[in-house]
Amino acid sequence: MTKKYPMYLAGEWVESDHPLEITNPYNGEAIGQTWLATGDQLEQSIVAAEHAFAQTRVQPVYERVQILDALAEKMKQHRDEIASLIAMEAGKPIRDAEVEADRGIFTVQVASEEAKRIEGDVVPLDLLPSSKGRFGIVRRFPIGPIAGISPFNFPLNLALHKVAPAIASGNPIVLKPPSRDPLVMLLIARLLDEIGIVPGSLSVLPMDREVGNRMVEDERFKLLSFTGSPDVGWEMKQRSGMKKVVLELGGNAGVIVDEDADIAFAAQRVRVGAFAYAGQVCISVQRVFVHERVYDTFIDALVQETNRIKLGDPLDRDTDVGPMIDDKAAARSQQWIEDAVAQGANVLVGGKAEGRFMQPTIIENAPKDAFVCSREAFAPLVTVFKVPTFGKAVEAVNDSVFGLQAGVFTNNLERGLYAYENIEAGGVVLNDIPTYRIDHMPYGGVKSSGLSREGIRYAIEDMTEMRLLVVNRLESQRVID
Repeated sequence: MTKKYPMYLAGEWVESDHPLEITNPYNGEAIGQTWLATGDQLEQSIVAAEHAFAQTRVQPVYERVQILDALAEKMKQHRDEIASLIAMEAGKPIRDAEVEADRGIFTVQVASEEAKRIEGDVVPLDLLPSSKGRFGIVRRFPIGPIAGISPFNFPLNLALHKVAPAIASGNPIVLKPPSRDPLVMLLIARLLDEIGIVPGSLSVLPMDREVGNRMVEDERFKLLSFTGSPDVGWEMKQRSGMKKVVLELGGNAGVIVDEDADIAFAAQRVRVGAFAYAGQVCISVQRVFVHERVYDTFIDALVQETNRIKLGDPLDRDTDVGPMIDDKAAARSQQWIEDAVAQGANVLVGGKAEGRFMQPTIIENAPKDAFVCSREAFAPLVTVFKVPTFGKAVEAVNDSVFGLQAGVFTNNLERGLYAYENIEAGGVVLNDIPTYRIDHMPYGGVKSSGLSREGIRYAIEDMTEMRLLVVNRLESQRVID
């Protein structure tokens, strides 16, 4: 019998008339059933979040810390269950799923620490004679109910990047998890419910697009935090009204391989960055610009690395790359590759879809306006280009509407600093791939890649607002006996 996962609505476990079966992308087997929330259930969650805010906004820091510490401990106890669930519902290889489970625990631990460090300032105001005797105190206050929308590719950790800072900062949150793999966050909701949280401070509700749109537009939410595709994210911002908006979107991440780089290391890391989780990562390596003096050597090394990749069952510990999330994603990827070939590109490795499996693919000589170069492929494919100089490589990385993260392999410090100062991206990673992320760092992009930053400390800044208290010391000039 398929295990049932009711929705979590403000402290209650509920169902609806719209069942949602969750299947394993690898073999199509049913692994669980949940439900899609109705408009009325969303309304109940919003009203409950408003009521909960009266408590969470004044909840002492030690209580927020206790909740997060207890959640991290419970996640450690359920680590294998969490990883297996991610592998089954997301099709993520079990080794990668275990890494995501561990990162999720770390994310919660960081949130616990950052809850203790939501600090303010004392500002001297007596800079003019008219302000004699005055000073200011600045504190950060929680803003109110938050709408969180998380994606399928990291169903645990990217959702926790919304839930954990919300708890840390004293804000209720209504989370719309991805419809393809919502079960792991319903498990997290169960763990939080066992710990004991303010009723209404968390709701986890799978929804269809129509109901989810109400979250975007509802002014009772004070912040919308969305992680997903650029087209959807920017359209949401247009409909979001006056609320704050945080967009962590996608890109076509670029890598530079300089003439003095460690070629073997660069090829090994590019393989990981391009093909991990079948390329379904916002900062997956998609474009690689290689100095012409080492181009052939790099291509040979990357082809050898790619040919060693094993495709298979996500639950098999020897599997490197599992299926894409669905048949449509794999077929779409093959079509984009075929379109690039028709425009003059060469496929060095791969290029074919086999059901939901897309072969890891290396493409060269693709026109820069081909989809595989100019847009976010979100697939296990990488395009490579020969460049005459390091400066031209930086220009090529910037020749994109996106700017999430970039990677630069070089042993020349001046060139590395030049890349940092001139690449238009939210982050530049020296001597590693742009796919690198640790969960306390500021993470986000520029241009079409997003707005604001994630990373617990930086998310808390968006989830709080500064409030100034001006103190006029009327007695400041008197001598007190």
